[in-house]
Amino acid sequence: MNFALSHLDIAIIIGSLLAVVGVGLWAGRNQEKTARGYFLASGKLPWYIIGAAFVSTSVSSEQIVGTVGATYKYGMGIANWEWWLVPVYGLLTVVFVPMWLRNRVTTVPEFLTKRFGSLCGDIYSWVMLVAYVFVFLVPVLYSGSLALSDLTRWNFHVVLWGTVLLVALYTTKGGLASVIWSDALQCVMLVGGGVILFFVALDKVPGGWAAMEAANPERFHLYRPPSDPAAPFLGILLATFGVFIFYSAGNQVMAQRILGARSTWDGQIGVLWAGVINLLRPLVTCFIGLIVFHWINVMHAAPALQNPDEAFPFALRHLAPDWGLRGIILAGFLAAVMSTISALANSTATIFSLDVYKQKINPAADDARLVRMGRIASLASLSIAALVAPSVAHLGGVFKYFQNGVTYLATPFISVMLLGLLWKRANRQGALFGLIGGSVITLVLAIGAPALGVTLHWLYLGAIAQAITMLGMVIVSLYTPPPPEEQWKPFHWTLSALKEYDDGVRRPWYQSVLLWWSIYIVGWVYLYWRFW
Repeated sequence: MNFALSHLDIAIIIGSLLAVVGVGLWAGRNQEKTARGYFLASGKLPWYIIGAAFVSTSVSSEQIVGTVGATYKYGMGIANWEWWLVPVYGLLTVVFVPMWLRNRVTTVPEFLTKRFGSLCGDIYSWVMLVAYVFVFLVPVLYSGSLALSDLTRWNFHVVLWGTVLLVALYTTKGGLASVIWSDALQCVMLVGGGVILFFVALDKVPGGWAAMEAANPERFHLYRPPSDPAAPFLGILLATFGVFIFYSAGNQVMAQRILGARSTWDGQIGVLWAGVINLLRPLVTCFIGLIVFHWINVMHAAPALQNPDEAFPFALRHLAPDWGLRGIILAGFLAAVMSTISALANSTATIFSLDVYKQKINPAADDARLVRMGRIASLASLSIAALVAPSVAHLGGVFKYFQNGVTYLATPFISVMLLGLLWKRANRQGALFGLIGGSVITLVLAIGAPALGVTLHWLYLGAIAQAITMLGMVIVSLYTPPPPEEQWKPFHWTLSALKEYDDGVRRPWYQSVLLWWSIYIVGWVYLYWRFW
């Protein structure tokens, strides 16, 4: 069955793209007048925009294709990557959001500089500038362009550079405001289109969900044993305090959505709103794989797939009707690609302008020059990533490329951040050991373990590296002078800090963070009880 786009599909895709660019340009009007307006949307972002942008930024092409394919191959356990968010978002809400906003932090490097000194902030800035272009942007551009090109038969390079041009149109104009408001629209497109595809595809299975579950009950469990090659539950539990919290809290791309919040309450409720939306996310990024598996292996309606990553394109070809749904799904797919690309480009511009150019190159730079340098950095990052993207095919594929890169990055940075917030005795020497020594420890384990014949899931290797790194930080900090009070006190989190949340504002009961978090947790617990 050939995949073809109708005139209605093409009109939907073009209309959606124009809407995203239009919203981005509208939201970014006049934001470039000040550096805070351009890079942090003047600190006026409401909770509903923060939550929607949080979701759309964290979902991209390699995730959709990869998780649908992995669910096709391994079953529901892959949904843990989408649903295991309550512990992560809880830590983000209780610890990170209040600390960031109370201290008016503009970037993650600024926090590291204030807490541990300029060298620690510089290390983060330079490492993440390189990482955002070569580890994050490159695979997103490559996988998104390749998938869309394969589906539509459009030229790969035209898709690649067309995506870059569209993103650049609004990202460089209005900064964070443009990016985050367009992200919110893209969230609606992504989740809406994906949910529609799920239910339309499920309707083609006689007996629906119950029939699929009865045919292969072993594939419908969230818990996977520690030896599971794809989603060992123990590894996911350990990753809560490692790569997962780094991605949501220690990653400038995600943190910047919170840093632009108009209040601590908006930041906290925004994270909660993201969690609520993410309860639907497996319908978009995972469960299509379960339907494709049933369609092929139980109903025998099509030949077996040679590659699990073909599951998402298979669903579009065989399960999406031709009354415009393919256009809706591809518009959502493009939205996922564009939202992540625009967020990465914007965060690259923010770190370069505020933490490199302003601090190291031109301390006297005014707002207009900082905004100009941000635009140049944004365009440069997009152009470099587009030039490098085709080479991913020769580097072991998207998923190997992306997973290994993120693993190497997360461990040292999140080790330093967690101890910096939770332990007042952590000092500059300990932080430098965490950043430099932690990187060495992570690389030695990641490269040395396979070389010695030790086969451990990368989540376990990351947890071991983090434990060694944090222990080393404690030892180094205790054997060197304590940090001055003015360094640790503003960022030191204790249980008593819970009383200071929301800046002392009294809100009605229905705006209680605790109330809505409790409701969210009940729903989350039910899902894990139901599918455990």
